[in-house]
Amino acid sequence: MKNTVISPFAKPVYVMLKPIGSVCNLACEYCYYLEKAGFYPEVKNHILTDELLEKFIKEYIECQTTNEILFTWHGGETLMRPLSFYKKAIELQRKYSRGRQIDNCIQTNGTLLTDEWCRFFKENNFLVGISIDGPQEFHDEYRRNKQGLPSFYKVMKGIELLKKHQVEYNGMAVVNDYNADYPLDFYNFFKEIDCHYIQFAPIVERINKSNPKIRLTTPEEQNKQIELAPFSVSAEQWGTFLCTIFDEWVRKDVGTFYIQLFDSTLANWVGEQPGICTLAKTCGHAGVMEFNGDVYSCDHYVFPEYKLGNIRTKSITEMMYSPEQIKFGQDKHDKLPRQCKECEFLFACNGECPKNRFLYTPDGEFGLNYLCKGYKQFFNHVAPYMDFMKKELMAKRAPANIMEWLKQNRSL
Repeated sequence: MKNTVISPFAKPVYVMLKPIGSVCNLACEYCYYLEKAGFYPEVKNHILTDELLEKFIKEYIECQTTNEILFTWHGGETLMRPLSFYKKAIELQRKYSRGRQIDNCIQTNGTLLTDEWCRFFKENNFLVGISIDGPQEFHDEYRRNKQGLPSFYKVMKGIELLKKHQVEYNGMAVVNDYNADYPLDFYNFFKEIDCHYIQFAPIVERINKSNPKIRLTTPEEQNKQIELAPFSVSAEQWGTFLCTIFDEWVRKDVGTFYIQLFDSTLANWVGEQPGICTLAKTCGHAGVMEFNGDVYSCDHYVFPEYKLGNIRTKSITEMMYSPEQIKFGQDKHDKLPRQCKECEFLFACNGECPKNRFLYTPDGEFGLNYLCKGYKQFFNHVAPYMDFMKKELMAKRAPANIMEWLKQNRSL
């Protein structure tokens, strides 16, 4: 069969797949996805059928306009589906690939990893994202099972198995009200376990006590009964957290440890597309499909009002390029308050994630990001370092040269 000819200027479409919906063996206190099962009260088993799996894989490959295609498997807890499910997925990917390169990444809490799982991931070149919030004390604060028991040791056992089988993995950590106060302890932990690719995300959620069915709210909801969830990181904590870790990283670890948010900040500094959607100018290119085929605008917007349709009746292309989804993506920029549009760091921040834009500006305009103060502190702090690394990149030299420069000059 001939390979498909693809335009080199095309953009990929991402639809994250939830093969078991929000079902999980843990009950992390800050999880925004556990309650999504409430949207499907009539369904007992939240399991993606073989029929829908094949339909999704076939359509997902066919709708892509690039030669490299990335499948992202997310939960709930993805490993609560049996290994046979993913073996079937690999077979289907090969069946429909038409010579294109297929890659897979999977998100897991790591507690169910075994030698068999890790052998499979290695043989099929999976990238594994492990959810871990730092050292034991930090991790177990919120990441416990349904019986309230801690999960840290099981996660660490899973990481050791990934290392044993040389599976590529990265650490995905939630920054909350607790661990944000200990940035160096947090960062040094990942260095100690030799985790060279680190993603950390600030947790910001609000609780609406007036709706017993849905605990967490959408950004658009505004009334006096909505309050910030206690585990949310504050803007001040977030700014100090980022600056403290950056100071350690920029002097010792550039080019050795890769922190997604720092890399994305540098990308924006040089005018390239960042590797994280929250810092991009627009969004809407990454949807999510639930176990029953329902497709939503974004993983953080799995609410009825953001449902694009169902794969049984609409194609992935039809949904992801629908007027509703295009508007959803453009709204990220178009609905920025004037304060943001006039900010010197708009190019770097782009208003961050729309789900966090629920504050009013001093002028009374709605849509200011809750973490704005923290990001502004961070961008002010890193600006001279980013300028230096940008110059190095423009001269086709390594940004890591900044470490040697700092040794000789102490500061910029």
